[in-house]
Amino acid sequence: MRLFADSASDLPKDFFENENVVLFPLRVHIGNQDYEDVRGIQSIKVFDDIRSGNHPKTSQVSPEEMLSAFEKLAKDGDEGYYIAFSSELSGTYSTAVMVSDQVREEYPEMKLTILDSKAASLGYGLLVKEAAKMRDDGQPLNKIIEKTRFMADHLESLFTVEDLDYMAKGGRISKGSAFVGGLLNIKPLLHVEDGKLVPIEKLRGRKKVIKRMIELMKERGSQLDQQTIAISHGDDEEFANTLKEEIEENFHPQKVEIHMIGSVIAAHTGPGTLALFFFNKIE
Repeated sequence: MRLFADSASDLPKDFFENENVVLFPLRVHIGNQDYEDVRGIQSIKVFDDIRSGNHPKTSQVSPEEMLSAFEKLAKDGDEGYYIAFSSELSGTYSTAVMVSDQVREEYPEMKLTILDSKAASLGYGLLVKEAAKMRDDGQPLNKIIEKTRFMADHLESLFTVEDLDYMAKGGRISKGSAFVGGLLNIKPLLHVEDGKLVPIEKLRGRKKVIKRMIELMKERGSQLDQQTIAISHGDDEEFANTLKEEIEENFHPQKVEIHMIGSVIAAHTGPGTLALFFFNKIE
């Protein structure tokens, strides 16, 4: 069985190499240079460019790369499962469906399932990691699909960013939803609703943001002591570790994973972002 995921899962390069998951990189454009996320650029460069006044742009996965991978899958007669970046945030999922339909015209027996994760960053990454674990444990594809669909349906994603203008410029939220509070230390808190980023409220200062995230975990989470919680950050490990300590003190989860946000997500959220992922139901 062949697993596919794209770089918006914010999993590190060695995960794809060590866990035998095929990577579809989204692309980052800085000045006249084009980079493949994960393969050709690290997110610290994106954050540094943003701080320098440059505003990177991004584009979806190359259709040609998908075509090559899906054709190989079909020719080999293998089963495939692609867990994709939220269709509300990128055209990558739609492109994958279009490419797979094209391949099926020549190989009608191709066994490929594509899931719209309705998620981004490490929340999406948790689904990919679970799929890889279940595959390695010998679970059949139908069980892997069932479990990861359930996880996608019950994932909670909370974000705070320094400046919503980054996401408004990239079309990830409406310009009417963007507000700037840097001078007053105002931190917008957002969540993901049916795959879209939606602002919830504005809070003053990081302590209040973390306190509110913990409150929302209490309200929305279920069996948090049996979960792996994920945190991704925009080049601000101290902020992430402060949140991790609060989560461990309040909920005693099995594990808390922290990673820096990947290059494509970084281009839209900017430095100082903090994202939290957990589940409101696990079975």
